[in-house]
Amino acid sequence: MNNYLKTIAVAIPVLFCSILSQAQVDNIIKQLHNPNDKNVLVTAHRGDWRNAPENSLRGYQLAINMGVDIIEVDLNKTSDGVIVIMHDGTIDRTTNGKGKPSDYTFAELRKFHLKNGLGRVTNNTIPTLEEVMLLAKGKVLVNLDKSLPYYEEAYQICKKTGTLNQALFKAEAAYPEVRSRYPKLLDSLTFMPVVSLDKPEAEQVINEYQKQIKPVAFELIFKSDTSHVLVKNSFIPTHGSKIWINSLWASLNGGHEDDMAVEDGNIKDSWDWIINHGARIIQTDRPKELLAYLRIRKLHN
Repeated sequence: MNNYLKTIAVAIPVLFCSILSQAQVDNIIKQLHNPNDKNVLVTAHRGDWRNAPENSLRGYQLAINMGVDIIEVDLNKTSDGVIVIMHDGTIDRTTNGKGKPSDYTFAELRKFHLKNGLGRVTNNTIPTLEEVMLLAKGKVLVNLDKSLPYYEEAYQICKKTGTLNQALFKAEAAYPEVRSRYPKLLDSLTFMPVVSLDKPEAEQVINEYQKQIKPVAFELIFKSDTSHVLVKNSFIPTHGSKIWINSLWASLNGGHEDDMAVEDGNIKDSWDWIINHGARIIQTDRPKELLAYLRIRKLHN
């Protein structure tokens, strides 16, 4: 086989895989924007952190391989303006370094290494948002948590990498504040407010957002599961938005959490409860188990 034919033989499978991946993410995007779709999108919180350091490229790749629809990232910024992935205000807990990301240039920050769940230092380094978006390109959506201060930079990174339609921009703020902060940019984003149902103004916040911009989804968080919004939840998809509920830990979902399903075997009062209260996106710390359960119920491909 001459070199030309060898090149073609290598290129065709790569191209085929690329086309399949793009079709996969296109289907996820279509499902995201269809509030009437009954299937459930699964978000891996900080990647597959049980088998790799949280918020690491390896953890995100493992989650993608698992078949999740969305990976969650936490944005932060170095002293020289690079947007990196770091949940905490400091790097103390998750790396072998100390201090804030903003205490370091990116080159300096890159010298530190991420710890795994046992606290052992690994070879994984703190990734940039650009690296994560390139990893996710054509595969999954990316939930940009803690992103409100960095919308401009994140927008430019997503435009540069051709992944803007895969990025979910979030804010724990009411519509007037977000619009005032980003008067023009907001209309160019796939946007999802985070609303605490424990606050008396929760329904008002939701209604104003739906009146003004019709967000793609609302992330609902609640320590108590008695909010009337949960009872009359159909008004959210009726006005064009999905419901996102976190199954991570009890204070975010009124006690209907992952470990109740996985460790206690009580799916009825955990994942089923969340689905029955309108969630069509679930962010989880147990993506493997949740995916398996949803597939049994034919609520996930």
